[in-house]
Amino acid sequence: MTAIIMDADPGVDDLAAILLALASPELSVLGVTTVAGNVPVEASAANACKALALAGRKDVPVFAGCSRPLVRAQIFGKHAYLGAFPDHVVPATDKRPEPAHAVSFIADAARQAVASGTPLTICATGPLTNLAMALTLDENVKAGIARIVIMGGAFTALGNRAPWAEMNMLADPHAAHAVLASGVPVSLFPLDVTLQALVEDSHLQRMREGAGRAGRALADLFQLSDRSDIDRYGRPGGPIHDIMPVAFLLAPELFEMRHAAIGVETGDHTMGHTYADFSGEAAAAGSAEIARRVDDQALLSLLLDRLETYASKNASTAEIRP
Repeated sequence: MTAIIMDADPGVDDLAAILLALASPELSVLGVTTVAGNVPVEASAANACKALALAGRKDVPVFAGCSRPLVRAQIFGKHAYLGAFPDHVVPATDKRPEPAHAVSFIADAARQAVASGTPLTICATGPLTNLAMALTLDENVKAGIARIVIMGGAFTALGNRAPWAEMNMLADPHAAHAVLASGVPVSLFPLDVTLQALVEDSHLQRMREGAGRAGRALADLFQLSDRSDIDRYGRPGGPIHDIMPVAFLLAPELFEMRHAAIGVETGDHTMGHTYADFSGEAAAAGSAEIARRVDDQALLSLLLDRLETYASKNASTAEIRP
């Protein structure tokens, strides 16, 4: 069993990633930390609490984190207007974030991992502000993290928040630069690979019919955010980016990975642009890898199969207060 912390900015995709992680016995979710990104940090923390209640896992703690980027002006995601998940889609809950800050939780968990000799994995699906801050605290934080799996970046694909940049990197490029330069092994899942797997109407129907309340909520949110763009993707459906780092931890054989040296532009004109050297000495000597291809049908089957455990576990009737 792999111990993980989910660092997220829920977010429809993040909800799917959290549900996938919690439905997977191979993973032990120590906590969910949240950051400003898709929505302000207060909304991302509230959404994480709703996600855990929806999954019947109110025992998993939530920690609100950084409310703004390290340096740049604040921006939010394309669907920030949705804010906290609507109660009629994802029911309200009495679960609340813990009083500790997300950065403190990440750092303490990493230090404990060093003491126990079992480094943990960070699954990051939002801007990397919390992780950048935690990694500055002391060397034991870095030593306690075996790997960071990240949804972010774009190389051959156009950006999704600016023509040159993916949203998570654009929202806090200075934090991304710090994390990528930290020396902690990184597996990166950019738009180049996340746009290869599109959720279609048939997938949403299966969620609604076979995955209980959790599946219905995810399908409704997916349609509410209108993620289709047939002009760009060339076929029906919409991406569900943030499941890929979690899926990689469950089934790495679904992905084609390639070692690379990765950089992030922090200057004004192309802030958030990611670039990679796949063939130089730095790529060969480094500890970063980038996903280039995914078996999209197997990936979506994995997601749907795991989501259906919510119906069989009766999580659809978990205690959720109106």
